[in-house]
Amino acid sequence: MTTSRLEELQQGAAERQSFSIGELVRRRPETITAALLVAICIIVAVANPAFLQPSTLVDIGRASVVMGLFALGVLVILAAGGIDVSFTAIAAFTMYSLTVLVQNHLPGLPITVILVIATVGGALLGVINGLLVHHLRVPSLIVTIGTQYLFRGFLLSFIGTVWIMSLPPQMGAFGRLPLLQFESANGATITLPFYFLVLPIAAFVTWLILNRTLMGRAIFAMGGNANIASRLGYNLKKLHIFIFGYAGALAGLAGIIHVCANRQANPFDLVGTEINVIAAVVLGGAKITGGTGTVLGTILGVLLIVVINSVLVLVGIPSTWQRLVVGVFILLAAAFFVTRQRNK
Repeated sequence: MTTSRLEELQQGAAERQSFSIGELVRRRPETITAALLVAICIIVAVANPAFLQPSTLVDIGRASVVMGLFALGVLVILAAGGIDVSFTAIAAFTMYSLTVLVQNHLPGLPITVILVIATVGGALLGVINGLLVHHLRVPSLIVTIGTQYLFRGFLLSFIGTVWIMSLPPQMGAFGRLPLLQFESANGATITLPFYFLVLPIAAFVTWLILNRTLMGRAIFAMGGNANIASRLGYNLKKLHIFIFGYAGALAGLAGIIHVCANRQANPFDLVGTEINVIAAVVLGGAKITGGTGTVLGTILGVLLIVVINSVLVLVGIPSTWQRLVVGVFILLAAAFFVTRQRNK
């Protein structure tokens, strides 16, 4: 075999490999998120081996629960071509109102009932979003900015502004309930809380809805083109009610878990976390314009944001720089997906 022929074969193999990698990234954009996550973990672990201690990993898992529940709700709405910034207001309204109700009127209410009420209450507030988006026929961003102020304003004006430092016993006990507990090398007790299970369960349910039901097919169809989806026979009103109701349900559940985990109820909590959540979903491969998104990508995006924040805290970087780093990642993700779309 001549040298030129060998070079041609090697060049062809390289092109095929490049094409296969490019095709993988195009079809599964969350592979970029996974690669970034692995690279950051390796770099930080080399620089500071303490990062791989069980306590740090458990902290990352614990910090991912509330953001992950928010992100799964945002994923469903983004996949349908909408956007929601009111989910933290729904969580705050639900968690604080329910805490006040249990503390003052229903002290013996079981924790399972509290979780159900939080989920249903969040769903009802989400349904309000869905109905407004459908009937007003304005962008969901505008509607949810309005309802964000509406829910928070109602909460602070009519329900309370007092920081509740002592929770009802059943709520505090749920926040402390261990799923996994062990001792580290230095003798400290490390606990993975039981409420961590809520995130993988919610992720599985969301995956089922998006990938194994007609509702999931309708959500992606509406995200691709709402007018065409309507002509195909999809009921856009029902879709709006479902996606915002589902996101609201996850927000309500996330809110009550947030209260139980922190063992205090603050009506001003969660303000400003919307950008981190939306960033996690976008970094996971979902497009703001709708029609795409995966549960795996969303969870990877959440882990990426949580790991970045944890790393910056670990090395003593101020919170203002955390926002800077997250902003850079959002811009890089946007540039990548725009380039990918143009190449496609």
